[in-house]
Parts: sequence; C-alpha cells; structure tokens
Amino acid sequence: MTSELRGRGVAAPRAPAIAATAVALAVALTYGLFAWQQWTALKAPSWDLGIFSQLAKAYAAGGAPIVPIKGVGFTLLGDHFHPLLVVLGPVWALWPSPLALLLLQAALFAVAAWPLTRLAVERLGTPLGTVVGLAFGFSWGLQSAVDSQFHEIALAVPLLAFSLVAHLRGRQRAAALWAAPLVFVKEDLGLTVAVLGLVLAWRGARRLGAALAGWGVAWTILAVGVILPALNPEEDYAYTERLIGILALFTPAEKWWTVLMLVATAGVVGLRSPLVLLMLPTLAWRFAGDVPHYWGWQWHYSAVLMPVAFAALLDGAPAARGWRRAALGCAVAVTLVLGSQLPLAALLRPESYDRTWRWEPVMEVIAAIPEGATVETDVTLMAYLVPTTTVLWIGNDNPVPDYVVLDEFSGVWGAAGLPDDVAAWASERHGTAFELVLDTGGFSVARRVTGGASTVEE
Repeated sequence: MTSELRGRGVAAPRAPAIAATAVALAVALTYGLFAWQQWTALKAPSWDLGIFSQLAKAYAAGGAPIVPIKGVGFTLLGDHFHPLLVVLGPVWALWPSPLALLLLQAALFAVAAWPLTRLAVERLGTPLGTVVGLAFGFSWGLQSAVDSQFHEIALAVPLLAFSLVAHLRGRQRAAALWAAPLVFVKEDLGLTVAVLGLVLAWRGARRLGAALAGWGVAWTILAVGVILPALNPEEDYAYTERLIGILALFTPAEKWWTVLMLVATAGVVGLRSPLVLLMLPTLAWRFAGDVPHYWGWQWHYSAVLMPVAFAALLDGAPAARGWRRAALGCAVAVTLVLGSQLPLAALLRPESYDRTWRWEPVMEVIAAIPEGATVETDVTLMAYLVPTTTVLWIGNDNPVPDYVVLDEFSGVWGAAGLPDDVAAWASERHGTAFELVLDTGGFSVARRVTGGASTVEE
C-alpha cells in the first residue's frame, strides 16, 4: 500500500510529520545562527530591537509597556496596537537579553513552517512537499524580516500559517480561532482577519465567516479610532499622516515589482485561490504610505504575506495538474534568483563567523556604566544597553541622562561625523557638565559630573 501511495505522489502516513519537523528544525537552526551572527557583529539596522527589548523588560517587571527610547513615559501601545506582545515578558524574565527576542523570532518562523510543510507533503508527496516547506521557511519575506530583527509580526506568521492550513483542511472553526488573535498583534491585521472571514463565508461557513469578519473590522476601528489615539501623546493615530493619495498606490514601479514577486511566490496558480485576497489589506496600507521602505521586498513588511502566498499555492496547485511542477518551481525560483542579495547568503562567507573587533570595547562600555543608570545613545548599542540601564534616544528631547554613549561608526551622524569632543557636546546639549570617561573602539562614553540623579520612568 505504501509503495502504491508513493507512486501516486501521496506521502506515507508518517512522512508529513517527519518532513515538517525536519524543515522546522532546519529553519530554526539557520535563523538562530543568523541571529547570533547579527548580535556578535553589532548589527543594528534600526532602533526597533531596542524598543521591543524595553517593552519586554517592562512586561517582565509586571508594568505597562513604557519605552523611553520613543520618549519619556511613552506607552508603546500608543504607537501600534500589539497587546499580544505581553508574551515577551516571560521570555525576558527567563533570559533578559535582546538576543532572546531574535532567537524567539527564529523559533516562531520555524513553527510556522511546520503546518505548511505537513500539508504540502500530504498533498504533493514527500519530495515536492518538502521543497515547498523549505521554500516557505527560507522565503524572501521571512529572510528580510529576520535581517530586520525582531518585530511584532513574528507572532502573526505562525498564527496565519496554522489558520490557513486549518482552512485548507476544511476545519473552519479552527481556522477562525487561529486567526482571531491576529487583531492583538497589530492594528492593520484586523482587516486581514476580516478578509479571511469573507473567504470562509464564501466557501460555505457563512455565520462563522461573518462573525470573524465582524471581529476583525470591529477591532481595527476600535484600535485605530479609540485605543491608539487615547494612548498616544499626540492623541491621534501616529501613522495617519503617512498616507497619501489613491493614485499614489500605483507608483513607483517598485510596488509592482513587489506584487510580481508575491504572484511568483504563490506559483502564479495561487491566483486561483481566494486566499490571495488576504494580501490586499497589507499591500494597501504599504502602497498608500509615503515611506519608501514600505514598498519593496526588503525589511519585515512582507513576512505576513508569506503564509498567505504559500497557502494560496497549495490551494491552487492541485487544480493545476500538469502545471503543478512549474508552479512549485516558480515559487522556489523567486528566492533563488534573489540569492546573493538575501541575508542568509552571509552564512556562506567564512568571515561572517568572526566576532567583530569591537566586541571587547562594547563589553568595556557596558562595564563602565552602572546598573540602573540612564543612558542617552545612538542606534549601535541601544539594544545592548537595555538589560542593565534605562536607554534614551539622542533624537528626542530628553531629561539630563547619567551617561551619553556615542558611536563614531553609527550612521546617524551623516557627513558631519561624530562630535570631536563628545563631553563638550553633551554638556552643551544638556546644559550641565559631562566628562569623558571612556574612548574605545569608536565608542565615546561621557558621564555627568554635576546635579542629582536623573529620574526617568521605565
């Protein structure tokens, strides 16, 4: 019987689970290794890892998600609506390090690969199904997200994967239950949930689909119209001003390139599936925004679209018959063509395994600052200082900190470069005396020498 099933391209009974576990382990180990490389190389693409580390630290202490990097007393729930990130509290309590968040994201992407791989093996056989699982796990959207370091969407990817797989198995109640928490990951995902509800209704689960659609729309309105403005210092939704006109949705051409990549990732045959409609809310807010980072394939913005693309592929592939292999090849080819441009290409370079020469100076900087001190800094060491200090961003109007830490290699200084005299710069900026206490590896540490202890809520 087993040989007969294999002959039809259907997997043996235990093959799906074995293949799914193998793919998930491969994804977790690979992204985990990449995260470790980022951490030891002092890679800091933005301030986001520092922000989410402060949030996790606050939740671990049982407090509100106050993030001083965004501003003194700033509640991060006034920036984006992501109450589900409270799960980061126990993670930080067990391991108070931003590296823990990077590894958690790697694990979450691996978890997402498990249901999709299992379904792919069941439908397409072990060889093709395993390829689909690996193509999802190492897809360009997930690689870009890992390269961008931790973001709240890490929680959305497995929720979407389990929800869409449940839907494709005909388990609509389970699909709705997996999708429902997405409204607590980020405010725009409520619309994604609503579209899934409409798909469920169209495919026969009318009451359940209508309820899910209503749930998604209601939470989007509540989050954007009530909760976020109430918690934001400006008493408004922070991202409304980034929206531009309807006609701008279609230009520049970079947006169309992103769409073509998503179509190819879905193997083209995925367009036969109504699940591709779940991409529309995310693409709409991205293309309607005036931030170029939103439009392309880099950064973390396409991560939530990867489960959708591959679920649509699995939904449309069985009906494609003779085009099935071509469709799967198309899905794989997108990532392969990008190849050398993708973050994981760094794992093939031997020098990427060497710890940066600046690692020892970083340890000196951290050791020079007492635990509990308030530190104003640029991007480079922001996340590294969060576990032991209260970190402030130099771009804000901050109270006088205990220390100022600047990096001459940080990109924030532009053509002007780091101030020649960091202590004098800090003294002029804050109107009180600072003295230079450490200058090593491109890092300058200035300590306040007058006034009492600073008080910054964290």
